[in-house]
Amino acid sequence: MIRILLAEDQGMVRGALAALLELEDDLEVVGQAADGEEALQLVAETRPDVVLTDIEMPGKTGLELANDLREMGALPRVVILTTFARGGYLRRALDAGAAGYLLKDAPASELAASIRRVHQGLKAIDPELALAAWSEPDPLTDRERQVLRLAGDGQTNAQIGGELHLSEGTVRNYLSEAIGKLGAQNRIEAARLARDRGWL
Repeated sequence: MIRILLAEDQGMVRGALAALLELEDDLEVVGQAADGEEALQLVAETRPDVVLTDIEMPGKTGLELANDLREMGALPRVVILTTFARGGYLRRALDAGAAGYLLKDAPASELAASIRRVHQGLKAIDPELALAAWSEPDPLTDRERQVLRLAGDGQTNAQIGGELHLSEGTVRNYLSEAIGKLGAQNRIEAARLARDRGWL
């Protein structure tokens, strides 16, 4: 049996996924989490083979969860299941150690097959999405991404500096770099462009 932990913040979607996977003879859902933080705790308790996670969740995202599991040297392989068909997200997912990246509108049979592939040590990624991911590389550094995400949420330079332990001048410099790289007019436009491409 392939033991699966689900991390999905929408209860109805999480329940439907669990029911769908339980129809397969060789798949068993051993835990369900509403966010990345809860999933991280459940990994230790349930010892899954595969963690199936959404990207956008409150608190810890699916990408942060994948990265934490990789840094811990934890055994489960991670499959991202998302609505975002964006190359930038795929690149970040692979950088974080995810072995699979699937879209929620894919057929159910594809989900089960992909989980089996990942469990065997292979990758499960949509080829067209993979091509898009490498056709437009992410120009932002991790720090520029953090600063731009908070700026896009409406925080001031002082608030961003306080949260990231940076001076206001340093925050201003990071924002200026990000705006320049994206060819944007201001921080809000830069954040929107970066989000649209899956870089935030």
